[in-house]
Amino acid sequence: MKLATFFYNNSSHLGAIVENEIFSCEGNPNTPDNIIDFINAGESAKLAMQKLINSGGKRIPLADIKLQAPVPRPGKFLGIALNYADHINETQLKKPEYPMFFTKQTTCVIGNNDAIHRPIVSEKLDYEGELAFVIGKYCRHVPAEKAHQVIAGYTIVNDVSVRDWQIRSPTWTLGKSFDTHGPMGPWIVTEDEIKDPHNLYIKTWVDEDLRQNSNTKHMIFNCYEIIEYLTKAMTLEPGDVIATGTPSGVGVKMKPRGYMKPGQRVKIEIEGIGILSNPVIEEPENSASQF
Repeated sequence: MKLATFFYNNSSHLGAIVENEIFSCEGNPNTPDNIIDFINAGESAKLAMQKLINSGGKRIPLADIKLQAPVPRPGKFLGIALNYADHINETQLKKPEYPMFFTKQTTCVIGNNDAIHRPIVSEKLDYEGELAFVIGKYCRHVPAEKAHQVIAGYTIVNDVSVRDWQIRSPTWTLGKSFDTHGPMGPWIVTEDEIKDPHNLYIKTWVDEDLRQNSNTKHMIFNCYEIIEYLTKAMTLEPGDVIATGTPSGVGVKMKPRGYMKPGQRVKIEIEGIGILSNPVIEEPENSASQF
């Protein structure tokens, strides 16, 4: 099932995508109309959604809606650094002994086709195509062999990074958290639809230039190991989003540098999920403080 948050008739709703239509949860008492409540409702919500689809309930053409980030404001938005062997090779950094996490502030989240801003303060704007998973249950101390049970589904994240701001702090937080620098989408594919999250092709284009071309099998720490490690320290909650790292081909390692520029479009495709596509523009003047 493909679960999407979308904007229609001046309000946001949740729905399931089937071919070129979306089945809306609006007005259906058995299908919560936002992603967090839907995830919290568990299997009963999925069954009700499937019943809605089977009955031919309220359908809207995809052309008539605006997709939003599938989790518009996750409670936690975490990324993992240096998690692909080929990316470690291109950075010439040491393979980490343990997963290395950083936080992306949730105000950076945008959806499919929303514009990525090249910030006023830097031109070193880079892309990172990544598989992400969405947590489906409150969980702590989850063993890796049971971690699939706490995943609601999978989506795509562009871990946009402002490279010079990234290295200003050991935590990387500022360089990973500029407004609009968390594209996510286009939807969530539920966990049962992804046979093996650790064998999916992942590709990133800037315009027509294929920059990243890898497979999630090259992860150092897989999704389940990431959950096991994180939940030793913290409770993960429904709607938390964890991006699993990027493969080789990032702009900062190209010669000359392949930073994103206004007028370009970055597109990330992951097998079994879909395509996340975003234009790049200059940061608008109206984003400045009004003080």
